[in-house]
Amino acid sequence: MQLIACPWCGPREEVEFSYGGQAGVPYPADPAVLSDEQWAHYVFFRDNPKGRFAERWNHSAGCRRWFTAIRDTATYRFERVSRLDDPKPVT
Repeated sequence: MQLIACPWCGPREEVEFSYGGQAGVPYPADPAVLSDEQWAHYVFFRDNPKGRFAERWNHSAGCRRWFTAIRDTATYRFERVSRLDDPKPVT
């Protein structure tokens, strides 16, 4: 079992967390003018790199707060976690 370091609660087992997708995806400025194809691209298309990647995680079985994690997708190792109000992490 892998431990994930919640920025508020400290290290907890990974079963307490839910994956929230790619971090830093901006919401469209005017979603009402998007075509169906553009909206689908916003909702479903995400980067899928091999290596360091910024992600959103939720401590769903703990404090229920969202945070950003830098994780290596090849090794699954969490390199760093930060609160959403912290400066944007660099990958």
